[in-house]
Amino acid sequence: MAPVDDSPSDRRRFGVGAAIVVVLAALAITVGIGILRGAAAPVDVVAIDPAASDAGSGDAVAAAVLYVHVSGAVNAPGLYILDAGARVLDAIAAAEGFRDDADDEAVNLARPLSDGEQLVVPVIGAAPAEQQAAAGDGRVNLNTADEAALDTLPRIGPALAARIIEWREANGRFTTVEDLLAVPGFGDKMLESLRALVTV
Repeated sequence: MAPVDDSPSDRRRFGVGAAIVVVLAALAITVGIGILRGAAAPVDVVAIDPAASDAGSGDAVAAAVLYVHVSGAVNAPGLYILDAGARVLDAIAAAEGFRDDADDEAVNLARPLSDGEQLVVPVIGAAPAEQQAAAGDGRVNLNTADEAALDTLPRIGPALAARIIEWREANGRFTTVEDLLAVPGFGDKMLESLRALVTV
């Protein structure tokens, strides 16, 4: 049996080789632990708000508007597009103000307007029913009539006329004549007696 060469140079090479193997093994273990930790770490999910992303696009959100037909004793009658929340005063201003013969005392400038409304400005001396007639047919328009015009209707006194206007201001336009049933003091018989005399 040949003797084993156990010279110092051989031992040095063996020691260096073993150290390299130990370093490589430690490096592999470190990388493996890092990968496992990364896989187990929670991931933050960021939700993108579409509104926020559109904010910088320069697209303005269209504001709600009202289409109001101003007619009667104004300087420039016509159809006007007004901002939501506009009042009669705004419609009169858009129509370039009252004419000299306008009965401005018969117009409630503070009343809120409704989309699709016709605002009729009466002339001085016109009969209340004529002031608020719809399309010239003599019926009283529940959406534009003032208290004096409503008071001309049978069985409608100042109290009921005021309730109609209060309901209109609180709820918006009457969409049908049947909406009168929602006004305190109105029943089916009252509605039938007015059906042919009013419009919306």
